[in-house]
Amino acid sequence: MAIASVGPGFSTTIEALRLREWQLGRGRPSLVTDQFSADDFRLIVVDRADVHISSKDGRFYLGWFPSGRSGTDGEGWRIDVTGTAEVPGYCMSFDTETPADLFAAVVERVLAASHRL
Repeated sequence: MAIASVGPGFSTTIEALRLREWQLGRGRPSLVTDQFSADDFRLIVVDRADVHISSKDGRFYLGWFPSGRSGTDGEGWRIDVTGTAEVPGYCMSFDTETPADLFAAVVERVLAASHRL
């Protein structure tokens, strides 16, 4: 039985090295905000054009900061979900240049994972 020796360096193909096109640019934030109904959420727009959305029970918060959230290094989107006495909550943040439709997919999954009691 022969074992092939591995030489120095790496092996790849021209196809694997081709450049990819990546989605860039902020996009349309309405793809995110349109996912929330007035029946279940409150929406507030402040004078800086920041948008704040919270669930009526207060356990979910989404913030959109088009010019960056004050006191941060370019935070553009933020989600906070408050935990319970038994299970901790979580938060996520994305910068101002994160494409809105990518963040909309995150929001869609967070909302899909929730349910009314």
